[in-house]
Amino acid sequence: MFAVESECFQTLNVYCTLVNYYDMKNLLSLLTVATALGMSACQSSGTNTNNNSVDSMSTNQDSIQAATSVEALIPAANFDSTVAGKAVKLYYLKNASLQMAVTNYGAKVVALLAPDKSGKLEDVELGYDHLNKYISTKDRYYGGVVGRYGNRIAKGKFKVDGKEYSLAVNNGENHLHGGKVGFNDVVWDAKQLNDHAIEFHYLSKDGEEGYPGNLDVTMTYELTDSNEFKISYKATTDKATVVNLTHHSFFNLKGAGNGDINDHVLSINADKFTPVDGGLIPTGKLEPVKGTPMDFTTPTPIGERVNADFEQLKLGKGYDHNWVLNKKGNELSLAATVLEPQSGRYMEVWTTEPGVQFYGGNFMTGDTGKQGKTYVFRGALCLETQHFPNSPNQASFPSVVLKPGATYGHTCVYKFGVK
Repeated sequence: MFAVESECFQTLNVYCTLVNYYDMKNLLSLLTVATALGMSACQSSGTNTNNNSVDSMSTNQDSIQAATSVEALIPAANFDSTVAGKAVKLYYLKNASLQMAVTNYGAKVVALLAPDKSGKLEDVELGYDHLNKYISTKDRYYGGVVGRYGNRIAKGKFKVDGKEYSLAVNNGENHLHGGKVGFNDVVWDAKQLNDHAIEFHYLSKDGEEGYPGNLDVTMTYELTDSNEFKISYKATTDKATVVNLTHHSFFNLKGAGNGDINDHVLSINADKFTPVDGGLIPTGKLEPVKGTPMDFTTPTPIGERVNADFEQLKLGKGYDHNWVLNKKGNELSLAATVLEPQSGRYMEVWTTEPGVQFYGGNFMTGDTGKQGKTYVFRGALCLETQHFPNSPNQASFPSVVLKPGATYGHTCVYKFGVK
């Protein structure tokens, strides 16, 4: 107590000394300032005039939460640059509960802030603080759109209308996520529609990465009033081609860089999955999940069976498979749910697509992400709504062929809440 009083009087003495330099007519105003500063010094030293520590704590917490913003987390200047002669920028989207930063480089979601059960915002999206890091680590796919073809095509070859096409090979002997320069590595034209929606456009030219046809793609990201991150895709072509667009957010509902996702409780609305070979190419079969570690028809912690003695898990080094959703048409339906029990954050995934790829971060190797955090092994999960991998070479899988005059459409929704 005496130390606090001494500090207060020292502050007053300094200002009283200053009075000697001024006319006496300024004495009153100086004393007023000195008194205010002295009281501030007392309060900052720990004096609580109302003796209400609970109110004081609440005020501090409110201030901290109020200061939490996506603009402060990811400054726009970090992405203000030029790539391949096109301007790259960072855009911000918000609704009542969610905040997002997204760049037109690869249409990547850079940050996504979502509240926990106590209202605390946390960035649940893995990624980088700066554009340069995205450019130098292209194969991470953090937060980006994937195309023309999400997932793998065996040996980078397929036929359309009897003609064989050879694609860029970038995953062993196979083609992955659109090739060496996929849609996640190009600069999209962007138009912010309002404070909660943005539209992207890209023209993928005939022959790009080996694909036929000029593919004209429009895509919208929206934060809806229902706390959804909604993605709407549309594409047309002037030559028969294959299309399978998807989104590659890496989620950790505890917060990006806050450990692994093995405790996340996952459900997938699928009775079957597509087993793979050693190159993670589907065999063409649809196998039942019942009685296997692939069964997420009831909510199950991801880490509960990830190391089970099961061939498919050994091939994928964990979960990296396509699940065949329980649906008959292209209606928007529930594909998966994820609950992080500690924070209470809960996410639903809805889609018009027939499948969803669940990837459990098996190939993560300690990358350094935003705020210098380490992204550990299995430090994130991806739920990529899609047509099945290698569909162009599997006649029994739903078709991915797009022809002139037809329009490709796909809707994916990540809906956030708490439990």
